[in-house]
Amino acid sequence: MSLKNQNIIIFSQMQFDGKLESTNYTMAKHLAKDNFVYYVDRPYTWFDYIKFKDTPEFNTRRPHFFSSSNSIIETEIPNLKIIISPPVPSINMLPEGKVYRLALKVNEWIVGSRIKKVIESLNITDYIYINSYNFTLPTLHKLLNPSLSVYHCVDPIIEPYQTKHGLISEDILVKAVDMVICTSKELRNKKALLNPNSYFIPNAANISHSLKTLDPNLKESAILSGIKKPIIGYFGAIERRIDYDMMQALFKTNRDKSFVMIGPIDRYYIKEEEYNAPNLYLPGPVPYEEMPAVLKGFDVAIIPFKKDEVSSDIFPLKLFEYLGSGRPIVATDFNPDLKDFTFETVPYCTSAEEFSDAIAVALNDTPELQKRRLEVAADNTWEHRISEIKDLLKINFDIKNGSSS
Repeated sequence: MSLKNQNIIIFSQMQFDGKLESTNYTMAKHLAKDNFVYYVDRPYTWFDYIKFKDTPEFNTRRPHFFSSSNSIIETEIPNLKIIISPPVPSINMLPEGKVYRLALKVNEWIVGSRIKKVIESLNITDYIYINSYNFTLPTLHKLLNPSLSVYHCVDPIIEPYQTKHGLISEDILVKAVDMVICTSKELRNKKALLNPNSYFIPNAANISHSLKTLDPNLKESAILSGIKKPIIGYFGAIERRIDYDMMQALFKTNRDKSFVMIGPIDRYYIKEEEYNAPNLYLPGPVPYEEMPAVLKGFDVAIIPFKKDEVSSDIFPLKLFEYLGSGRPIVATDFNPDLKDFTFETVPYCTSAEEFSDAIAVALNDTPELQKRRLEVAADNTWEHRISEIKDLLKINFDIKNGSSS
């Protein structure tokens, strides 16, 4: 029943060349293995156009911004093409209300017109439209008239700049599409109140990439050079999800260990000069391609997310990336659903004391425990998840379009 040779347009919140690996673009790459995928890059605003001018990312897009006949960037995957839209007005500063919603229609028209020209020039018909967490243009699909419209909800809306208009926009989007796919059970339960055709398919990992960590010829990342062992490591964005109070307690009670947190730092939530300890290292972000070499140097990988009113909506990509590297893992109990997928290979801790004890246990790792983690990772690959997504899309496409195939 798997979906094949189908045209799919994905309008995403994530840019295709972002520094961090994203669920959105990873899904697009996998769908493109046996379908024709057109990934609409997150539109630049005019503010972005000025702010990022002459950056490598800007220069990649420059020839395509204002040319409808040259709006596509080819990728290394033959069936995956990137659509670049013209910049749109910056409207987030407007208060919620009629003026903002009218301005939003203008932005939808700008982006929609570019997509429609691509559709017409390539004679694309009977296509599936997936809004992958870009709730900023909630009714864009109505301008495109796809054969099936889908919202892919990968996270709760938390950031203040997103909640200002995003909560209202996402509700509009969820109600307007044919189906919703969510990456956590709690998200699915919430969206099902607005759209009963909502499903839960969790995140996964590129296990073949993570497995490179186990290559005996792979050298540890130079970014870890000179840092005292054992290394307790985190790989990912350093932002609101981190339980900073717990981490400060861990630094003090584990002075014999080095805590290395690798990733971009969101200074809205934490400032480097305020978040420090003699055994804390913040080397900054590294490209996703270097992740195996980084994980190679970790003695224990951690997910120190705080438990709050939205954390049960989070299903982190890094969980299975860590498992696929074979590293022992310690996490907080921010989402109880994770236990159903890790089968006692990961301790989920409720306090700094529990977390510290779990790190001590994890440092006494064995080949048998590593083997079990790798087995769990093998059941949570993107190949598995994409197969589930394609089956769901095929079923709903056939139902909506009266096909019995």
